[in-house]
Amino acid sequence: MEDHSLGVREASGSNPDQSIMTKRDRGPHPTLRIKGTKSQSLLDKKIVLGVTGSIAAVRTVELARELVRHGADVYGVMSEAATEIIHPYTLHYATGHEVITKLMGNIEHVEFLGMEGFADLFIVAPCTANTLNKIATGVSDTTVTAFATTAFGSEIPIIVVPAMHETIYKSPVLIENLDKLKRLGVTVIGPKIEEGLAKIVSIENMVLTIERVLSPKKLLGRRILITGGATIEQIDPIRILTNRSSGRTGVELARAAYKQGAEVTLVHSRALDLIGIKEIRVETAREMIDACVNELRMGKKSGKEYDALISSAAIADFTVKSLDTKIPSGGELRLPLVPTPKLIEEVRKEFTELVIVGFKAETNVSEQELIERAREKMESYNLAMVVANDVGKGGIGTEDNDVFILSAGAEDIKHVKGAKKLIAKEIVEELTKSF
Repeated sequence: MEDHSLGVREASGSNPDQSIMTKRDRGPHPTLRIKGTKSQSLLDKKIVLGVTGSIAAVRTVELARELVRHGADVYGVMSEAATEIIHPYTLHYATGHEVITKLMGNIEHVEFLGMEGFADLFIVAPCTANTLNKIATGVSDTTVTAFATTAFGSEIPIIVVPAMHETIYKSPVLIENLDKLKRLGVTVIGPKIEEGLAKIVSIENMVLTIERVLSPKKLLGRRILITGGATIEQIDPIRILTNRSSGRTGVELARAAYKQGAEVTLVHSRALDLIGIKEIRVETAREMIDACVNELRMGKKSGKEYDALISSAAIADFTVKSLDTKIPSGGELRLPLVPTPKLIEEVRKEFTELVIVGFKAETNVSEQELIERAREKMESYNLAMVVANDVGKGGIGTEDNDVFILSAGAEDIKHVKGAKKLIAKEIVEELTKSF
């Protein structure tokens, strides 16, 4: 009979790559070739992934590989029930490391999550009601619950991702235990209520939460308001005026600020359903301006003021008086364009001390002229930062960009070229220096 647990090891110690080995050292697992190919946000972080007996366990392969793509080292721990959903070999392939299905002589739960353990985080995804209740009450009768108890003792961050039937999720016993876990500092992600089930949340939301938990949290306690994407000005019920902005920069800025611990509100026209990020959907320039001003006012009134506004949206400069019926096709059409208000101008009049990050887009100008115009905007509105780029050379509606980041009081100008995720990270990093 084959034993798929880690009952036999050839080496021990605190180094996971030495202690978790098969009987023949075959070198790096092929899966590890994808390590860090998406980002370095979790570079060399050691994440223990607990898997329990929910059908949602099939999602853990995707989760594990996505974490590896962001630079993490992932180690799987499966309950006996989980092995009836997916085979340990499957998770071994996904992580590049052998999977723990039993606790043996190396006391694996202590090796990973003890006081001197090498793991940075323990996540249970999916987490069944049975496992959740056991973790909350200190029962340690499976590999996963034993790992959880050990993590509590060493204060290693714990994340649980519930997945179960909705009726079970509504159980007062489970609700009480869920609240208890939250009070104990456990991060709970989801679930997503759909089709009578409390479903596991998206991989994107799990990765984003893990990035936040393991980040330096340089914006912890800060409230950041961000605008993103294009606005839409209606001509008639069918036709609109808009621009080529994709909204990617605003979304990546929201993610980057959230990862650093900020409370984030994103005002845009899309619907992302990102856990932890408040979204306000708008269409027109006027709606976006009103939404931002109202948010800032409510924050001030409630004593929870926003610390910064990042105005990355491509707000329409002109609007038209819209018609209620379709304009007939054919013939010449003239539309009188009316200038729209300027968001930064309106905000600055009322919120004189607010930290504001502005964007300056030009077309086909020299680098010197682009930077001069960005400085003029910074001085005119007393901005903390301006991000400038020449959209005549790309950047609008694309996945990458080429920008210059100017900070007030700093002589050096940061030039960043590449994916908008990277650019957003650099902008947020500069923003942290403003507080």
